[in-house]
Amino acid sequence: MEDKTISKHWIKLNDEQRLIEIPITEDYRGGFSVNIVFIKHNRSYDNSFRVDVPYTNKELEFEFSTFRDKLIPGQKEQWKIKIKGKSGDSVAAELLASMYDISLDAFTPHNWYFNIYQKKYSSLLWQTNSAFSTNFLNTYIPAGIPAGNPVYKEYDRLNWFGFNYYGTYFYGDNFAKGMERMQTMSIPQGQAEEMPTDGISDKSVEEEKPEDFTEKKSAGIQIRRDFRETAFFYPNLSTNENGEVIIGFTTPESLTRWKMMGLAHTKDLKLGRFEKEIITQKDLMIVPNPPRFFREDDKMSFTAKVVNLSGEELSGTANVQFFNTRTMEDITSLLYPDKDVKTFSVSKGNSQMLEWEISIPEAVDVISYRITAQSGNFTDGEEKAIPVLTNRMLVTESLPLPINGKETKIFKFEKLINSKGESKTLKNHKLTLEFSSNPAWYAVHALPYIMETEYESADHIFTRYYANSIASYLVNSNPKIKQVFDTWKNFSPDALLSNLEKNEELKSVILQETPWVLEAKNETERKQRIALLFDLNRMSDELASTLRMLKQKQSPNGGWPWFKGMRESRNITQNIVTGFGHLKQLGVSDAWNDPETKQMISKAIRYLDQRIKEDYEKLKERNPDGLKDDHIGHIQIQYLYARSYFMKNVDIPKNTIEAFSYYREQSKKYWLEKSKYMQAMIALALNRFGVKSLPYEIIASIKEYALYSDEMGMYWRDNRSGFYWYEAPIETQALFIEAFDHITADKKAVEQMKIWLLKQKQTQDWKTSKATAEAVYALLLRGSDWLANTELAEIKLGDKIIDPMNIEDTKVEAGTGYFKTSWTGKEIKPGMGEVTVTNKNESIAWGAVYWQYFEDLDKITPHETPLKLDKKLFVERNTDSGPVIKPVEEGNKLKVGDKLKVRIELRVDRDMEYVHMKDMRASAFEPVNVISGYRYKGGLGYYESTKDASTNFFFDYLRKGTYVFEYSLVVSQKGDFSNGITTIQCMYAPEFSSHSEGVRVEVE
Repeated sequence: MEDKTISKHWIKLNDEQRLIEIPITEDYRGGFSVNIVFIKHNRSYDNSFRVDVPYTNKELEFEFSTFRDKLIPGQKEQWKIKIKGKSGDSVAAELLASMYDISLDAFTPHNWYFNIYQKKYSSLLWQTNSAFSTNFLNTYIPAGIPAGNPVYKEYDRLNWFGFNYYGTYFYGDNFAKGMERMQTMSIPQGQAEEMPTDGISDKSVEEEKPEDFTEKKSAGIQIRRDFRETAFFYPNLSTNENGEVIIGFTTPESLTRWKMMGLAHTKDLKLGRFEKEIITQKDLMIVPNPPRFFREDDKMSFTAKVVNLSGEELSGTANVQFFNTRTMEDITSLLYPDKDVKTFSVSKGNSQMLEWEISIPEAVDVISYRITAQSGNFTDGEEKAIPVLTNRMLVTESLPLPINGKETKIFKFEKLINSKGESKTLKNHKLTLEFSSNPAWYAVHALPYIMETEYESADHIFTRYYANSIASYLVNSNPKIKQVFDTWKNFSPDALLSNLEKNEELKSVILQETPWVLEAKNETERKQRIALLFDLNRMSDELASTLRMLKQKQSPNGGWPWFKGMRESRNITQNIVTGFGHLKQLGVSDAWNDPETKQMISKAIRYLDQRIKEDYEKLKERNPDGLKDDHIGHIQIQYLYARSYFMKNVDIPKNTIEAFSYYREQSKKYWLEKSKYMQAMIALALNRFGVKSLPYEIIASIKEYALYSDEMGMYWRDNRSGFYWYEAPIETQALFIEAFDHITADKKAVEQMKIWLLKQKQTQDWKTSKATAEAVYALLLRGSDWLANTELAEIKLGDKIIDPMNIEDTKVEAGTGYFKTSWTGKEIKPGMGEVTVTNKNESIAWGAVYWQYFEDLDKITPHETPLKLDKKLFVERNTDSGPVIKPVEEGNKLKVGDKLKVRIELRVDRDMEYVHMKDMRASAFEPVNVISGYRYKGGLGYYESTKDASTNFFFDYLRKGTYVFEYSLVVSQKGDFSNGITTIQCMYAPEFSSHSEGVRVEVE
């Protein structure tokens, strides 16, 4: 704006008019305040008012040359937008454009707020008083570069390309150059014209709707399969020489409303935004109402609504088909034997409901429905896959097969031998035999379990990083291992690309609720699955991703909470620091080679140093005369153990040396009074601190209490599960292996202890991801070069001799001797529970038999330990006196639209740490609260996570007492459904678990 612009204002002073003329310059853009003070007849007068000066010269306008707000699903579309300045001239601009399903705004409304030209408000104020005394002025100071070097906390933030945005002002190192850098990242001017437009010409867009999308001329029924929630996202579209941007895309096939947003800017920061709504619809639409999942043996009404938006009455037919998603085999007769075609007659502007009574079969993982409607030339159809959850609890029993060199052993699987006729509802799922002369392969096979865990806690994120680091180490440390993985991967590159795995939205619910469905169907797929986990590119991406997530979870003070929103946990933080120490000890990775990881670990260690200092200061304050007594606990011992890995990397702060020295001396003085788990931690820590003889004395003391057997190896009678992190048997045994290996180098004892460790292994894991990570660490302490060729053991299951060389789809890996084979369903016989193994080699061999079977959920009776669960459903009914809730009991029928309350009563008779409760629900119910997050009720803090088929609760600390949890559901489907059960488990002592009874619900 030029300086000659004048703002004129008439001010009335009593009966006189005064004209105030103010020259407006660019500095006044946004507005200014006018303060007037004058004296007349010994009286003071003052007034203030504001003058707005809008940034009209910085505004952009949009002209849509072509735009339709009603589209056909799957239609190829092209829009042309002209961007102009306020005076109507064409400008060279860059456009950010996106279109997404507007229903997502129900979770978080989306908008692009970029208001850098704001109104300026001055704090200048003139005041007078009756005595004409001196007054101070609060002067408005224009924005400028602040002096000094302030200290800022570092958080994740947007890259502003050379300038930072604070409040309403910009600070930075050359604003214009920053914007030029931004501009160079955009698509070159005119390139928008060359972007793909899916074969649409300007003529087809600007004139009438393309003939390809005219329903009445369609040769067949369009089956809608593309349900993307984002139609497009173009971050940097540039205008051509005419100031036009062309957006071409293919519309997703959902019948819904869409929100289109645009944000444009020029090199000199002219700005403009727009929002528009678009509807995808057809003249005839069939809109199904499927559940999130099916459950076997459920009976339900599969419903759909036929909608007529044409200008005439429509009569026609509707049909539904069902397919096995894996094979696309038509299985309609299994769900809907009648195969009746429904008829409809719908007047214009109205809709009609249709129903098909279906039954969900067994033995199908995922079912795809295909529903169609046709009235003359008007057609519509939709196809989508739905996961099928089992109505049975998968029970797993295992029989480890440890055997010494040159030995023959007979093992008896008593439950399998006695299974004949015990239960009419018991159904065999799989009997698996695996055997290897190399124990390292148990660690290899455990890694996928750690990598695939989907919980959002800090320790689970770290164990994924831990597993990927070890996988990368294995691939690079031994050419034989890499050769095996490469062989597996090259067997069949497309083996896992089934319809199931192409549907990413289904994988999470299936892995959460029925993880066994992704087990490989043959040996080739199993090998490829593990090989894929060891793909170098994948591991590199996973390592970077998990490190980034771990850094985001870290609090500013350096500690990690279990879940977001909880307080920092010293135990979790010390576990993560210890894990990095383990990787360093194995030679897998050294965090100090990566600056960001080094900074993250350093912050965590500083956090732990601060906590140990606080422990000592509080102790001196509370008990200054008793410092010589025993004051070292589990958390302080774990600190010394974790800290010992990084003594050479991070110095003890000067203000923490006294506390550190105190607890170090406490550990030397009172080690004999601690548990053996703590003794092993003390021994390892003192050994790394340079203490000479005491670590050997501690190991000798631990060994005095050891027990030995051919089957179990070397173990300790009191190594039992408890409820706290320091009462975990797998972690304790793994720590003993580390202590005996590093302090006394007792190779024989280490090998014997590994027998017990492997004895505890269940089908795919050591019960928890932390236990698995520690076991993997212990098994790899002696390195990974254990792949010498060995003669195969002779194995018999009953009277059946197992020769893996002659079993179809079963191959023995050269150098490892590892093989795995299985039998399913009716192939499994009780006599196979007697296993005879002859080991012809000098070395110890390992193996196991796993028996998996299903039992009906509906027949499960309550089971309790120190944890006890009681689950009830209540329906809310409106009465004359207001809403009341009534229990849902056997024989009571619900109705679609009913609001339910789930009430779970939990009783725990002692304090516990890290507890997971999972509440399953019927496929007829929809959760009201779908946002996961931290909750605090009744003095208890926990993390609540809503999944498609269950609601999960995570407690980092659960005190002794009784707790009641409630959440709401809405009935959405008609039929007869299994409601599943509620389970709870202490994650540090998983054998302590409980579950509620299974029930069915009817909806009419």
